[in-house]
Amino acid sequence: MSTFSQIYIQVVFAVKGRESLISEQWEEELYKYISGIVRNKGQKMLAINGMPDHIHFLIGMKPSCCLSDLVREVKKSSNDFIKENKFVKYKFNWQEGFGAFSYSHSHLDKVIKYIMNQKIHHRKKTFKEEYIELLRKFEIEYKEEYLFEWLN
Repeated sequence: MSTFSQIYIQVVFAVKGRESLISEQWEEELYKYISGIVRNKGQKMLAINGMPDHIHFLIGMKPSCCLSDLVREVKKSSNDFIKENKFVKYKFNWQEGFGAFSYSHSHLDKVIKYIMNQKIHHRKKTFKEEYIELLRKFEIEYKEEYLFEWLN
């Protein structure tokens, strides 16, 4: 029997220390690069966007994919890409960990719009507020001290 699935995951991760190092001048190149990694790993990129201190992407994921391995490869390779292209004068690293949130097919349009409107969305809400809201919405238990390193 063949395997049929619908698995949609939004991934969120931040720049180490939540520093605002992703510039609008090269963010599109970064998003294209990350999209290429996702494609090369056999997954489908549905949306990618972010802010200077974090990114969101939504993928259609095959059941054979190990999400942790995929995110580790995205972070490692994109970190190298940023350094090789000298996009940042300072040391650049992604923070440890990530958020992953699953959606049904009926929610895809809303999630894609949400991701693509990050710049507008963050005029009203900080990343910390957004992230904690996602954790609560998905009823994910967490301890504040284990979340991302927040700059005050």
